[in-house]
This record gives sequence, structure tokens and C-alpha cells, in this order.
Amino acid sequence: MAKKNLNSKTQTGEHQEISAQPRLHQRGPEIQAYGTVSHMLPLDLEEPVRLEMTEQLNLLLADTMTLRDLYKKSHWQVAGPTFYQLHLLFDKHYGEQTELVDTIAERIQLLGGISIAMAADVAETTRIERPPRGREEVPVQISRLLDAHQIIIGHCRELAERADKLGDDGTNDLVVSDVLRTNELQVWFLSEHLVEEPLVRVEQPRLRSAS
Repeated sequence: MAKKNLNSKTQTGEHQEISAQPRLHQRGPEIQAYGTVSHMLPLDLEEPVRLEMTEQLNLLLADTMTLRDLYKKSHWQVAGPTFYQLHLLFDKHYGEQTELVDTIAERIQLLGGISIAMAADVAETTRIERPPRGREEVPVQISRLLDAHQIIIGHCRELAERADKLGDDGTNDLVVSDVLRTNELQVWFLSEHLVEEPLVRVEQPRLRSAS
């Protein structure tokens, strides 16, 4: 039986041995620099428009990734009598923010840009205040989350208006239909936990007015 030839030719005509051994520890130059967009994409959007939109979407992405991680931190570290409810709510919101991260990142790539990805780069870019490593009280946790939402919601309104002006309907739709509406709904669920209401006994009207 003839032995199978395990050699193949490369594009330069050189012979290269075929092997099942993985080629580890490979490095190479970037194929596209961060902050650039691919040329000549058939999207009917000029390159300056795509450059501006990908830059703004990367800011939104960095803040969304930070908010996502802030929800997971709160999910793990929450304490007190509302632990069970908030433990589940924080994790639900974390999942929804995770979906937004993927949606925003793919929009950046679709426009020919490069999405921010690594934690160190996100930390340098985000406008959301960094929390301490330790555990905080529930009202502080919720307040931090609401402050983060406020930053994202404000940016969404500005970005949606700008995208509409530049004719980037896809980015406008994503920002309004996905990011803005999700964040608005999460703000509602969070803010209701900061309303001071009695749990088991109704306050007398005179006591309410006095306070």
C-alpha cells in the first residue's frame, strides 16, 4: 500500500508538511486598527458617517459593558431582607444588558468598525464611576446602577438624534428600540425599590403629613 503524501504546497510554491499538531503561540500584525472603518462597504453610508457612528457606539458599548458587570457585582454581593428579590432582578437585568452588548458590538462591526472588547480598554473608556471592590448597602448599589443608566440613557437620546440627522437609520433604530427602551424599563424596576413605603402597617395620615 502506498504511503500517503503529507506534504502540500504553499502559495509561494514551498512544500509544507501537513500535521495534526496545533500551531501554538502565534502572533501577527493587526488586520485592522481600532478607530478605523473598512472602505467601500455597500451600505450607502459615507465613511465619515460610519467613523462617527462607530466612535459613539463604542462609547455606548463601553458604558453598557460596565453596567452589565455592575449588575453582576450587585447580584453576587447584595444583602439584607430583599436579598432574594434583588438577587434575581439584578441577574435578569445582567442578562438583558449582555444581549445589548452583543447587539451594539455587532452594529459596530457591521458598519466596518472595530468594537471595543477587553476589560482594560473598557475601563479606560467608560464614563461610569468605578465602584469599590467591597460590598455596599442595597440603596447604594441601586443608586449606582441608576446613575449608570442615566449616563447611558442621556447618550442614547443624543446618539439617536445624531444618527437620524446623518441618515443612519439602522443605528437610530438600534439605539432607540433596543438600548434606550431596555434601559428605561430597568430604571423603572430599580427606582421603585428606593421608594420608602411601610411593609405591614399603614401609616396614619397625621404621621405622613408630619414627616
